[in-house]
Amino acid sequence: MRIGILGAGQLGRMLALAGYPLDHQCVFYDLSGSPSAGIGEIIDDPDGSRLDEFLDKVDRVTYEFEHLPLEVVRQIADQKPLFPGVKSLAVCQNRAEEKALFERLSIPTAAYRLVSTAEELAEAAESLGCPVVAKSVTEGYDGKGQAVIRDPREASGAWERIGHKMLLVEAFVDFSRELSIIAARGQDGEVAIYPMAENVHVDGILRYSFAPAPNLCTEVAAEAEAFIKMLLDELGHVGVLTLELFETPDGLMANEMAPRVHNSGHWSIEGATTSQFENHLRAVAGLPLGDTVAHRPTCMINIIGKAGNDEDLLRLPYAHLHRYGKAEREGRKIGHVTVQADSYEELVWRVRNCASLLPGTPELSCSLTRK
Repeated sequence: MRIGILGAGQLGRMLALAGYPLDHQCVFYDLSGSPSAGIGEIIDDPDGSRLDEFLDKVDRVTYEFEHLPLEVVRQIADQKPLFPGVKSLAVCQNRAEEKALFERLSIPTAAYRLVSTAEELAEAAESLGCPVVAKSVTEGYDGKGQAVIRDPREASGAWERIGHKMLLVEAFVDFSRELSIIAARGQDGEVAIYPMAENVHVDGILRYSFAPAPNLCTEVAAEAEAFIKMLLDELGHVGVLTLELFETPDGLMANEMAPRVHNSGHWSIEGATTSQFENHLRAVAGLPLGDTVAHRPTCMINIIGKAGNDEDLLRLPYAHLHRYGKAEREGRKIGHVTVQADSYEELVWRVRNCASLLPGTPELSCSLTRK
């Protein structure tokens, strides 16, 4: 099957790599002017003049990230099967719509306000109680387009730095750790759910993901599965959906979701029977979903900014290196390493050893390292 992928970054690259064994051919359509997938056919179209050429080359279409012009996506959906659908994309690229969906489904989330001026931002910070997190309603990711406000007097500066016409202001959540759950839904409604991951963010960027999340009680896992099943059904979602969550003393609280394969699911390439990328393509192609069982404790380490020495990493018998074909640049995701072990204690030691070879990687701090 010829599958079109909107966007041509590392997620699209890994989708294509998962598609080749299934005899899928992937064609990328990139509007950014700076595609980096480095494989397959790429239609680079920053001015939007080659859309018909792209559509002629594909049987159905998916996307690797949600920051896409909705008018273009709707035009594509009118001509080719699109999975996930426009509804999933529209909700997930707008934080206000996303919050409203959580509320309709009774999925707990932080108290929030929508503001359209610096003065309203200061009032929201006062009302919700500092600290609060201000986020652009659209386009923000990896810590971009947001700011922590610890005093209402900081509102004016935060408004200028974020630079968007509408912000979502959230009350600060007292959480013990960050978790995510990833599920795939087929066109026939079949659902396959991956073990939850524990995620470690630094400056808004994911640095480590452990799966299955250690010391996770069955009640918490069941609650997360119920949340994501409700979202999949409500959206009529086909493909992979990711829900980021906070674990709090009062239970789980939803942070945000993504209608696509996700950074916190990269562990599944080596760590699960069927990777998130393969299951996404299976869903898009109308094929049965694959098993999501995790083989053993696994950690994904993001390579950010600088790569280090690949040879040093490849000498480690437990390290699986994935490079994305990207040049080094501060803050840029240029690859990841997957590390596995037979126990979490051994995994922590291996992860620390591997991280020591990656320049600028922060020291590991997670539930496994806290006394």
